[in-house]
Amino acid sequence: MKKKLTVILTLAGILGTTAAVGAEGIVEKVTGYLQKDVKIIVNGQDSALTPVYIDGKAYLPVRDAATQLGYTVKYDEANKEIELDEAADLMRATGVVVSVQAKEDGSARIELLGSTWVILNVDSSTVIKGLDGKTLTAADLKVGTQIDAGFGPAMAMSYPGQAQAVNINVYADRLVKEDAIKEVKHTDDGWQVQLDGLVLNAGKETRVMTSQGESVNWEDLKAGTKVKAYYGPMETKSLPPQSPVYLLVVQAQSPVIGTPKMSPEAAQEYRNLAWAQVKEQASHITTKQDEAAVQIVSAKEAGVLASTDEQKKLLAEVQAANGNFVTVTYNTDQDELLGPLTAVFDFNTKAFVGFNARR
Repeated sequence: MKKKLTVILTLAGILGTTAAVGAEGIVEKVTGYLQKDVKIIVNGQDSALTPVYIDGKAYLPVRDAATQLGYTVKYDEANKEIELDEAADLMRATGVVVSVQAKEDGSARIELLGSTWVILNVDSSTVIKGLDGKTLTAADLKVGTQIDAGFGPAMAMSYPGQAQAVNINVYADRLVKEDAIKEVKHTDDGWQVQLDGLVLNAGKETRVMTSQGESVNWEDLKAGTKVKAYYGPMETKSLPPQSPVYLLVVQAQSPVIGTPKMSPEAAQEYRNLAWAQVKEQASHITTKQDEAAVQIVSAKEAGVLASTDEQKKLLAEVQAANGNFVTVTYNTDQDELLGPLTAVFDFNTKAFVGFNARR
């Protein structure tokens, strides 16, 4: 239910220690004191709110208090009204921070991979808590940090989706190792993956996926598959050490070994086909149209995301036949955050299959 609160300008007094005097008695000067030793508890947890005491009464900044209580704030300057709206339901996701882009103002854009794949904006309005209830900041979020995040309610229609992080719970800082699998086997407790100098033990809570959030079957992991493991943070003192793995991310495909090089004419044909697919994003592309990298890759290792039923059917058919794809890759001004833009085509028919999921 929507709630409205109408206030006069004396409300300014709760936003600082003093307020200016106005004409005709509309604005009254007040003096307040920030009581920093008083804790404000919201839903059983400490908050970052600090009350201002004026004439023995405690006041809280409207916007900060409303955010903590799950409201959004709108100010109608003409009518001198503050409107508190009940916030829409937030979306939630759990997983690991796989990339961080810090900004000069202390905020950050993080890439979360786990129950979903999403880019989150984290700033001073985001409530970040550790397991001990301690208040954290965006600077505490690093690659490998395992979190649970509430975000939205709006999400940008990009790929992946992007949204404002409202609250984040930090659970652990996982260790990170990128390597090719030496051996993978099924055990009584789950699965075991051996990397160079490290054995990872996977249980029911372990996720295996591509860098675009697509689930991968354990049976599809083979010796030589390149992965990035988020594990630990504890290791046994055995040789090699062992550790539980939380998230295993299968890395992007590599060129097919032994495949003949594509002729310049054929490569240019694929560039022309690809440009027709990416031209709507041309404002972000920094690679010249005729200089995009063209490669033949194994369909089995592809991280392509097919959109239509026809593309999904083609993707499945080519992978089942151990066929090949052709990738055309463009660099963009968003590479640092999202990675390059890659269009994927069937090697035999030149049909467009989809785009590789960006980082």
